[in-house]
Amino acid sequence: MQISYVCQASPDATANEDFILASERFVIVLDGATASGLPNGCVHDVAWLASRLGGQLAAVLIAQPDLALREVLRQGIINTRALHPECDLTNPNSPSSTVAIVREHNGILDCLALADSPVVVETHSGEIIEVNDDRTSHLPAYDRDSLMQLRNTDEGFWVASTKPEAADRAVTASVPVTDVRRFALVTDGVSRLVERYGWSWLHILDALEKQGPASAVQAVREAEIATEPGTYRGKRHDDVTAAFGLIG
Repeated sequence: MQISYVCQASPDATANEDFILASERFVIVLDGATASGLPNGCVHDVAWLASRLGGQLAAVLIAQPDLALREVLRQGIINTRALHPECDLTNPNSPSSTVAIVREHNGILDCLALADSPVVVETHSGEIIEVNDDRTSHLPAYDRDSLMQLRNTDEGFWVASTKPEAADRAVTASVPVTDVRRFALVTDGVSRLVERYGWSWLHILDALEKQGPASAVQAVREAEIATEPGTYRGKRHDDVTAAFGLIG
């Protein structure tokens, strides 16, 4: 696989809570959930969680290359829990992250998405395969207290935090490598181009390939500036991560 990527903090942020790690056969993208301000029982911040979980996922992918991606995620969460046993891992507000993974193995491109960091694959026939866990778009409420109650429940949404069973709720897909033309993994800082600003996934893939991943940052920032504050739910600016892949 040939991978190019960009990972940039929001202009409003003091730290980048996105994380990316790429090798010759897998890519991992995480988007840490910005702290709500409620007590979370943890001495670590969101960026710590995203980077440690990303490292643990990579270690599992390297050590157990045949393991199904949901099991990779489960083991990554378990291993990350072991890195901070002094924290209250039962607290529902523990630092958390989305997860997107693409792995090439034995002629198959395996994809996984947990929460709103989608994977998009285009085949040689032009089919767009979207691996997207969109539960966060269908919640009954979005205030801080409601999100606390809905996080990591089947009535709400799942993220990678302290519950290994979150791995069972991840969305997965597998595509023969010979069918794949190109693919992308993005955080919601980029997917908002589709959800808010009228882009298509094909438009994003074309931009990533022809102009490079940095073009995604420019496009997002220009759209954010041109949009009136309060037009959409959530933050006006966000961290931006986009990874673009070609098979070859």
